[in-house]
Amino acid sequence: MPIATVNPATGETLETFQPLDRDALEVRLARAEAAFRDYRTTGFEHRAELLRRAADVMDAYQDQLARTVTTEMGKPLAQAKAETAKCAKALRWYADHGAALIADELPGEGDVADSGATAAYVRYRPLGPVLAVMPWNFPLWQVIRFAAPALMAGNVGLLKHASNVPRTALALEELFHRAGAPEGVFQTLLIGTDAVGDVIRDDRVVAVTLTGSEGAGRAVAAAAGDALKKTVMELGGSDPFVVLPSADLTAAVRTAVRARTQNNGQSCIAAKRFIVHSDVYPRFAVEFADAMSALRVGDPMDAETEIGPLATRQGRDDLAALVADALAHGATAEAGGLHSGGPELSDVSGGWYYPPTVLTNITPEMRIHHEEAFGPVATLYRVNSLDEAIALANDSPYGLSSNVWTTEPAEQERCVRDIEAGGVFFNGMTASHPALPFGGVKRSGYGRELNAHGIREFCNVTTVWLGHI
Repeated sequence: MPIATVNPATGETLETFQPLDRDALEVRLARAEAAFRDYRTTGFEHRAELLRRAADVMDAYQDQLARTVTTEMGKPLAQAKAETAKCAKALRWYADHGAALIADELPGEGDVADSGATAAYVRYRPLGPVLAVMPWNFPLWQVIRFAAPALMAGNVGLLKHASNVPRTALALEELFHRAGAPEGVFQTLLIGTDAVGDVIRDDRVVAVTLTGSEGAGRAVAAAAGDALKKTVMELGGSDPFVVLPSADLTAAVRTAVRARTQNNGQSCIAAKRFIVHSDVYPRFAVEFADAMSALRVGDPMDAETEIGPLATRQGRDDLAALVADALAHGATAEAGGLHSGGPELSDVSGGWYYPPTVLTNITPEMRIHHEEAFGPVATLYRVNSLDEAIALANDSPYGLSSNVWTTEPAEQERCVRDIEAGGVFFNGMTASHPALPFGGVKRSGYGRELNAHGIREFCNVTTVWLGHI
């Protein structure tokens, strides 16, 4: 795949980039190794100040960064600005809390004595250069949620970003440069997918984190496993959105639309499968389909636009194929369901648009029942009990997060116990926050980002034991 900025609203190629050759890549890897030797010895307050300055730079350049993101991957400009603000918040959060999250841990006095030591403690030490293989859908946030904890822990970062967001990737490197990061502490590698394996196998790279597709995760994890290197994987998701009889239906419908269409529907943690109890299904189904149909699709730079184009032509075509397969096998389109809905949504304008769509009468032989729909397409199911809802929620190869609408404590506890996912969000939509661990189970990956769990993923958890003299 060429490294290029292509505007998904028009299909126009705006700029192309030459990938790093072997010599240029070697310079950057050597620079990362040298930077780590010094950066790992800096104190927490020094690292915290770097993150705070990076947050200040992000605030100062918010409009420019947001326009770069929207131009490259098509999300509405207001959402791109919100993503930028969220990144600044995460940088400041780790600056404020990071030192405490990886402070020395002391075991109980009795355990120390029982081990035969005069003193013992656990220290979290940085590992070294960490490679981040990141996706285009949240091209700022996905990177910052790796970089903030990694740099706060004393590691240095190497970013291999998605090939369709090179301007954003370079802007992130410039962000840390403007913040005063020492040379080599955070670098962007403009390389193709075919070069990633060699970087992973390089002895100077100590670990890898990836957010992306299941296929990409398998390839990166295999290369890292062969080299015996630590990995964190955040892969696909097909999150359930369960609505039970006690739900506030007005709020549930409003949130369901936002949960399915955030980022033009291109989010791993977007709700995708809407599982509704029969007692409230008729009203929910009508109001949800009407609200999805009413969304304004158009130019993502227009402040009135609610749904922009999909990021790539291939992504749009893959989504259309999933819907076509479902319709061919008996699904009903309650909203949308077409390849395009008029000249403004078709290839006539050069953009890669797809209308917000709601499908019912889904059956297991349809691809969309088990595959992730990466775009504004919702599948709607009717169930007759909580047992049936949980079984359907778990009938997926993915387990990233989940949303459940109920005010009944017993139902909430049952869902926490039985839904197979890395998160259960009640009466709201799944969202990531620096204070909360983020990650999934099953084919949604392993390991956690954010919170204390995220900063500790790339630390050497070191036991320090002092004997009697």
